[in-house]
Parts: sequence; C-alpha cells; structure tokens
Amino acid sequence: MKPTRKLVHGLAAAVVGAAMAFPALANDWPTQPVTMIVPYPAGQGTDLASRYFAEQLTQALGQPVVVDNRPGAGGNVGTAYASRVTPDGYTILMAASGTHAMNPHLYADVGYSALEDFHPVAATIMIPMAISANESLGVSSIPELIAAARARPGEIDVALPSVTAALVVELLRSAGAPLNGIRYRGSADAQAAVLGDQVPVLIDTLGASRRQFERLVPIAVTSPAAVSSLPDLMSVAEQGVDGFEVTAWNMLYVIRGTPPEIREKLETVMAEILARPETVTAMSDIGFELAPAMDRAQRETWATEQYNRTGEIIRAAGLTLE
Repeated sequence: MKPTRKLVHGLAAAVVGAAMAFPALANDWPTQPVTMIVPYPAGQGTDLASRYFAEQLTQALGQPVVVDNRPGAGGNVGTAYASRVTPDGYTILMAASGTHAMNPHLYADVGYSALEDFHPVAATIMIPMAISANESLGVSSIPELIAAARARPGEIDVALPSVTAALVVELLRSAGAPLNGIRYRGSADAQAAVLGDQVPVLIDTLGASRRQFERLVPIAVTSPAAVSSLPDLMSVAEQGVDGFEVTAWNMLYVIRGTPPEIREKLETVMAEILARPETVTAMSDIGFELAPAMDRAQRETWATEQYNRTGEIIRAAGLTLE
C-alpha cells in the first residue's frame, strides 16, 4: 500500500519538528542528573580527582553530577559501557591514559574505539605513579631496589592495581630490575597486600600512595622530575635511570554523537573550573598536577599522539595483558 499524501506530510513534519526541538533541548541541558562514568574502583587516583570535578560540575551546571564507578579489565568494562549509551549528554566519561592510550595496545579487543567512540572535552590532570615499599624490604631508593631485585631475580613481588602500574614494572625490568608483578583489582586491594606484608613493593598513583607514606617507604615518582607537592621525593630518572617516565593522565569525554551544544557547554565550564587557583591547590593536595590547557584541536591531537606513543612503548617492551 502506498503512503497517503497526508501520512507523508505528517512524517515529514514530525522529522522537522524533532530536528528543531533537539537543539533547544541541547541548549537547555542539563535538566536532570548527569552520570560520570569512572571505569576504575573507588579510591583509585582517577576516582579521587573525578569526585572533585563532579562536585564542581554539580555547582556549575545546577544539576547533580553523580560518579558511577564501573571497574574491570583495567578500565575496559566501564569505558565499553559508556561507548554504548545514548549520546544525549547525560552520561559522560572520565577516562584515563590506561583506557585511551594503553589498553587498546594491550588487549585484543577492549570493546570500544578509543579514538572514534568519544570526543575529548577537557584534559584534567597528570598523574605520576609512585614506587613505595615495606620497611622490611630494606630499600629506600631506586638503585637499592634494582640491586635487591638483581640479588633475588623474580622473587620480589610488586602489587599492581592498574595497567599503568604494569607498564612501570615492565620498564623497571628493562632497566635491570627483575621484579615480579602481581595484578590487583584496584588501589585498596593492592595497598592492603603491601601493608599486610604479603607483597613488599607497591606501584600506584602518587595520589593514592601518599596516604600510606607513614607506613610505607616512598622510593620514587615516575614523572620526569620530582613533583611540586613532594619536592624531596626524587623521580626514577633523577635517581639514575635516564629517560624513565610514566605519567598517567585523565581526560573528560562525551560519547560521539553528543549534541555539539552540550559538548561546547562542557568545554566552557570545565575550562573555567580548571583555571581556578583552588583547583590547582585541590589537585596538588592529593598528589596531582593539572594537565596543560588545550583547545579542542590541541586536545584531539594530543590524545592521538599519546595513543600512538604509548603503543610504541608497549610494543617495544613486548607487554601484553591477554
């Protein structure tokens, strides 16, 4: 049966009406709570920073921005989930270098495309990793850790709560420290293992690790140099391993297909939040430094460069998590 002229006109009017209404709805965004997917466990570095930014966004947008932790497979579970939601702006993703630069090169199938399924909205923080140990191990520097590992090859275990931590231990192996990495679900489990003297060494974000520095011996940070919040804790590179650097990062993303008005609003609001002196202080207090300010084109270029550069490092190290 052929459609009647009345039906065709009605369908056309509905399509036009929806197209006209959609920008208006986008301009009114948000009119209900927004969910921020964090693909890592509560208490981990990305989660700590995400909760601060969710609080600031709540105040700026006038609607609750609620953190939804969806950990698993090094961040793949939550990120894949976010890639499949309706791109209406009511679900956003606080991703990390693990999900968007490392995992695609470590797993055969992460369940999403880091470069195609999301739009970067704001680079938020840089996250140096920290290497610390139980006092019982008897080391307090990178040269001492390397010497201990060489004396007992493969016998010194290291608790690894993330894929970034796994990359750090691989690079330490390349630097001559035959350590044995053990994967944990998140920071809480990894720290419990080290504090309980089940594992002697911890590699975790500086933000998560520094809360345990009264009970653990801080050995080094993995940024190129010491960070401003802990200037006396030397980096691995400063302790003699030239060129050593592993600095994780966070990036706020919207799902591809999100209305451009919503993306632009989030970009503007996040830029304002990141420019505040109190944001610098808040991130420094938990061991992070703000990411460099970037415009949209710079963010997209930077994210692609990080993806490619990290892939080269992982392939050179022969690292895989399958």
